[in-house]
Formats: sequence, C-alpha cells, structure tokens
Amino acid sequence: MNAFKGTVLALAALLASGPALAGDAKVGDIVIKSAWARATPPKAPAGGAYLTIVNNGAGADNLIGAKADISKTAELHTHMAQGDTMRMIALSSVEIPAGRTIEFAPGGLHVMLIGLKAPLKEGATLPLELEFAQAGKVTVEAEIKPIGSMGPGSMGMGTMPMQHDPAMHESHMKDPDHRKMHESMHPPGK
Repeated sequence: MNAFKGTVLALAALLASGPALAGDAKVGDIVIKSAWARATPPKAPAGGAYLTIVNNGAGADNLIGAKADISKTAELHTHMAQGDTMRMIALSSVEIPAGRTIEFAPGGLHVMLIGLKAPLKEGATLPLELEFAQAGKVTVEAEIKPIGSMGPGSMGMGTMPMQHDPAMHESHMKDPDHRKMHESMHPPGK
C-alpha cells in the first residue's frame, strides 16, 4: 500500500509541474514561449521562425545566435525603414532586458533560416537552438504552421485572413534581396 501511495504522490507531483509544451523551453532565467515557424513552398531558399522570450532574471541577457539543422545558417533579423523602403537587417544580438518580454513576430524580429535543405512542412516541428550570452544554449521545438500564418494560433491564409498592407508590400519589394526571396516563394503567374 505504501509503494502504491508513493507512486500516486510522485505521479501527482509530475502532473502538477505541468508538461513542457511544444514551442516552450527554459534555460537559466530565460523562458522561451510559443516558438513557431511558417511552412514554406518546396523550393523556398529561406524561412522564418518566431517566438517570445521572457527574462525572469535580475540582469539583462542577450540572444547571440540561433542554429537549425534544416538550414545552412540561422540569423537574427529585424525589419527597419530606410527611407521609403523596409529592409531586413541581420543583427549580431538581441538584448533581453531584465524582467521584460521580447516578441519575435512577422514584420519585426525573427530568426531567418537561410539555405533551407528541405521545405518547412506544416504540422512538423523544427528543433531550433538558441544561444544566450549569460544563460547559455537551449533547444526549443518550433511548431510549423501553415504558409501565411501570422502567429502560433493562426490557421494560415485558408482559414484566417492574413493582413496585407499594399503600401508596405510595395516598400518591401524595392529591396532587391526581399524581392528575390518573395519571387522564389511566389513565382509570377502562380
């Protein structure tokens, strides 16, 4: 009876601690939540991954790198206005201030997966390694959402309308790098 009671108590403690959800991870005082990526067409050269980073510590930390086996490289990127054109800019690090939450989302900060070795397939997961200057390395499983998804709860363009600003699109298309990536993902006439 005592062995049974001990097993029940151990199981109750395990369940109370809560399961690790796909897209969530923790390293030191850093918590990663809701990691996800967009599915890509078959020959897309690049993809994007998004997540939320919470720093529960008393001091700032910096995200200094990312790595994914499915791509040749993974870079930290953001979008920045340069004149009347929005450009993607590679970053060497992203500061995560103490007690703050930093969102990586479409149109802003993101992990750019460059040189995809295979398409990102809806429904699969993508192991994404993140490296922090203080907390160290952690791997999070990013859920791959449909093409056009705008967030971890989004169902993609087929079931939830994607917000599209024609002026922003035109501005993005002035950047030759963005145009090349866009045309590879959306060939003219398709």
